Amino acid sequence: MSEHVSAMPTTIRSGEQPGVSPVAGEILSHYTERWDESQRLSSTLKGNLERARLHDYLAQHLPATPARVADIGGGPGVHARWMQDQGYSVALLDPVQRHIDQAKAAGVPAVIGDARRLPWENETFDAALLAGPMYHLVEATDRRLALREAVRVLKPGGVLAVIAINRAANLIGAALANTLLQRGEIVEGILKTGFSGANERMAHTFYHSLPQLRTELNGVGLTRVTVHGLTGPGGWLTVALDAHFKGSELPATLTETDPLTTALECARIADEYPELVPASSLFLAIGSRE
Repeated sequence: MSEHVSAMPTTIRSGEQPGVSPVAGEILSHYTERWDESQRLSSTLKGNLERARLHDYLAQHLPATPARVADIGGGPGVHARWMQDQGYSVALLDPVQRHIDQAKAAGVPAVIGDARRLPWENETFDAALLAGPMYHLVEATDRRLALREAVRVLKPGGVLAVIAINRAANLIGAALANTLLQRGEIVEGILKTGFSGANERMAHTFYHSLPQLRTELNGVGLTRVTVHGLTGPGGWLTVALDAHFKGSELPATLTETDPLTTALECARIADEYPELVPASSLFLAIGSRE
């Protein structure tokens, strides 16, 4: 096993941000009481698609092993465990104790903490992944803090990968589930501002427009910023099937051609056409520190 970055500093160092508000209680209760994030990426078609696509992109953009990677808001360590298996040295940080316990049980060095005040020294890592903080920080100032902190702990030339949720995802998802009439006010609020306090689907969640995501990454000095459709147009196939069958076995007529294979191929074809990025429910933005 590769050497790991220490994930348990004794003090908060140069990343300390005075006056940062606590992590929202809705997030902690969502992931502790309502939702088991450790199962999401393997128990649903959409989760499997997201995992496979992210790992494909990380394989393309991460520096060569053995490099040091910060998995910021890394949840129970699904992506961190995969990066370790590829030979990377990974340190995970997450605000949810349940996730820290799950990550440690999977063999991932993990520490509880906040993306807005990272406990690591400047220029510690060769790459960083933010696969959760950007859509659980609803205030622009908080997202800017998290991005600046991620840039701070990157070495010059280091790579930052960020996942965000498409602002149109709620509209399309509600239409597919035939719940748009019941959720109309929530959907319209998200389309107008990126956030609705009445959104019961995901706690304390922000939804990005494509230009907004690019602007936020460019605004913290990242260069060579690109935004990709992580789940692609085919992701909506997995959303529809997950919603309709709710974990039950798919009928034979749908498994003659594996829908996950179809969704993956659709996403990979769409990668060749930048104008199709907005057709994805999830965005993946990648940039470099100068």
